[in-house]
Amino acid sequence: MSGLYAVESRRELAANGKTLIETPEIVRAAREVLTQGLELLFGIGDAAYSRAVGAPYNSSIGQHYRHILDHFVCLVKGVRAAEINYDARERNPRIEGEVTYATVVTCDMMRATKHYQEETLNRHCRVLQSVGYGNAAPTPIDSNIGRELAYCTGHAIHHFAIIRLMCANLGVTVPAEFGFAPSTLKNKSSLAAD
Repeated sequence: MSGLYAVESRRELAANGKTLIETPEIVRAAREVLTQGLELLFGIGDAAYSRAVGAPYNSSIGQHYRHILDHFVCLVKGVRAAEINYDARERNPRIEGEVTYATVVTCDMMRATKHYQEETLNRHCRVLQSVGYGNAAPTPIDSNIGRELAYCTGHAIHHFAIIRLMCANLGVTVPAEFGFAPSTLKNKSSLAAD
């Protein structure tokens, strides 16, 4: 991550250009993860991105990346109505197959979440998501926007770990931190320091 981005992500100028507003940690974390996604996209072409990798994955990098963005899109769309329906994901095939389109949607998610402050993050919301394998309706769960942004961020890291393995299979290089949870990186760092 560039030093400029790190400084910019910690302090955003308010509309009057004078007041500095601290960016909440979860917003910075989400932006860092989405930036890792952009780094992946900048280093891969449509053919490798959309190519299905065999067992045990039986999917493409694009399918996993689309799945990640679907969750962020549901969150962003649900903020205003205070209802996030993860079962209503778009599953847009363009995100699965077109690196440029996936890049645009990633940037859209970064712009949409960039100015989330504590007031937005603490806002109550209702989450709809199927958690059982039967034909039951999605389970409504009380949550808040910050918790759901944390969920989308952690969910992205989990899928990045799978994408990392798929990239190794395809000979695609990924950023060093890609697919590792922050706690894992901290643990590795502390073990190396010993």
